[in-house]
Amino acid sequence: MIYLDNAATTLHKPAVVADAVLQAMTSLGNAGRGVHSATLSASRTVYDVRRSLADFFHAENASCIAFTCNSTEALNTAIKGTLNPGDHVLTTVMEHNSVLRPLYELEKKGVRVTHAGCDAKGRLLLPELEAHIRPETKALICTHASNLTGNLNDLDALGRIARRHGLLFIVDASQTAGVWPIDVQAAGIDILCFTGHKSLLGPQGTGGLYVRPGTDIRPLKTGGTGVQTYSHAQPAEMPTHLEAGTLNGHGIAGLGAAIGYIDEQGISQLREKSLRLMRRFYDGVSGIPGIRFYGDYATDLRCPIVTLNLGDADSGEVSDILFSDYAICTRPGGHCAPLMHEALGTVSQGAVRFSFSHSNTEEETDAAVQALREIAAEIS
Repeated sequence: MIYLDNAATTLHKPAVVADAVLQAMTSLGNAGRGVHSATLSASRTVYDVRRSLADFFHAENASCIAFTCNSTEALNTAIKGTLNPGDHVLTTVMEHNSVLRPLYELEKKGVRVTHAGCDAKGRLLLPELEAHIRPETKALICTHASNLTGNLNDLDALGRIARRHGLLFIVDASQTAGVWPIDVQAAGIDILCFTGHKSLLGPQGTGGLYVRPGTDIRPLKTGGTGVQTYSHAQPAEMPTHLEAGTLNGHGIAGLGAAIGYIDEQGISQLREKSLRLMRRFYDGVSGIPGIRFYGDYATDLRCPIVTLNLGDADSGEVSDILFSDYAICTRPGGHCAPLMHEALGTVSQGAVRFSFSHSNTEEETDAAVQALREIAAEIS
């Protein structure tokens, strides 16, 4: 099987990740719930990974990092925890449903939302975006990279816009954490949401958010924390403020091992390999008659994603043939990015997404190129 669906989740994790999860499952108690050796071991593990993530994203300190199950939970926490009726929020057509659906829900409660547009290649139009800002605009919510096109947004430029207008800057780093370095302080990010199971190479069920010190955010969940048991309210101190209930200590241990692997290998080296494979694939299929690409491939300032269609063929049909006849895994359809598909004119057809990781090979890439050529010849 050739796995080219890494933008959904990385399949081939480093061996150290599985080893860390297994060791944690046989040794960790419940972090923060006692002083015996098993719970102290869990507390140390959670803190060490929290500190590693703070270093990874250049946060002020470890307490800025709160753990969640994934980006969706992190984004729901960020969006529902900061916006109120009467607020205006500016976002983009590039967003995933993890941003869009919480905003649609809040619109029914009096939050007003504007979606900034993009050009024909799916690139965000920054002047248009800034023109949408109003006096009552409270937040700018933007993905770092589109999960559909792979196009990268300029966090520094977006951060400057947010600071210039006094906006809360919330970033969805689902596709870029582990691919591109992110400095939350330099970019002026107030809340960064990330998932562990994609390019951070960690287990599913892990993720979190960075919250800039002093940012006012309501918890999405309340409950047991192991501290301030007799208080009626959720503790106000980070990260306990956003971490009700037992954490996924086993998964967090695996995520910590994954961060260590990325640091050891070098994020730039891992990125460059996946981008080389992406470029090899793109160049290999570019000459296929009737092929259409979505995204900007004139630059390598992007994620290692190639999204395309073959003529008028349904994207699901093409993806099914790729798997059933060639054992190649891709992602067809709408990719949970409805407004981006509307902007690109692909709502009815969808699109086929090939997403690469450093764990892929040139041989796998060439096999995918040949498969697409044969399918195109068959359906033309």
